Amino acid sequence: MQDRFKLVAAGGALVVLFGVALGIGALVGDPAENAAATGTPGATGLSASESGYTLADLSAPAEPNQPGALRFRITGPDGAAVTRFTTQHEKQLHLVVVRADATEYRHVHPVMDAAGTWSIDWTWAQPGSYRVFTDFVPTATGADLVLGRSFTVAGNAVPQPLPPPARTATVDGYQVTLDGEQSTAGSELRFTVTRDGRPVTDLQPYLGAYAHLVALRAGDLAYLHTHPQGEVGKTPPGPDVVFHTTAPSPGDYRLYLDFAHGNSVHTAEFTVTATDSAGSGGHSHHR
Repeated sequence: MQDRFKLVAAGGALVVLFGVALGIGALVGDPAENAAATGTPGATGLSASESGYTLADLSAPAEPNQPGALRFRITGPDGAAVTRFTTQHEKQLHLVVVRADATEYRHVHPVMDAAGTWSIDWTWAQPGSYRVFTDFVPTATGADLVLGRSFTVAGNAVPQPLPPPARTATVDGYQVTLDGEQSTAGSELRFTVTRDGRPVTDLQPYLGAYAHLVALRAGDLAYLHTHPQGEVGKTPPGPDVVFHTTAPSPGDYRLYLDFAHGNSVHTAEFTVTATDSAGSGGHSHHR
């Protein structure tokens, strides 16, 4: 990921800069077709193959509430399963799964066997079309790759509308407040974590950082997973986590903020609307 965005510290908070690599998620339709229509430069996770590597042999339970395993392999340019990966953010591979309407988000870490098959215990909660993202670095190249593939879970799927923009999200008894506006001109997003009205000042390291941000943009199911790496022990562990973002285009975005506290990982979700850099007066409706 280091080749796609720059990590810096500013104002005693965690800061991640990400520009045109910011990808985001389709809420309806086929992700690949939507991506082709939008033509977003630098978007990731739109294809199952890239640079000779392929997300292959994806399998999972076919119906909701049916326990089983989600399995897949990463094959290399020679067609064989890749078994050597470089650890990034404490894991050899990050798996992110989200339904096409931006619900049912999960960020987990499967285990690879000696033959190169990754697997994790899995149960779907709802029917529908899902996007499965694998984020990894093949040791052979040292370059971060994000490969994505769709998976359909049988049943009568009822798409949920994208929630309207809001400044506060509640999750597991925590309140997370978002301050700042997203725009194509670049802007600061500050997340403040509180519990029972008190600032949380002892966030726990999670995958080598105090928080992580996944962004999904309505329209193409492209993907960005940002990590404020290298800051644990150097910046205060809360209550604020700050990301400096530059949206690649105007539009609606779904943000997923993962943070750890109380020995558990929590995910706060937000909808934001990015404005064009020329639309300086278009931010007030989010306040």
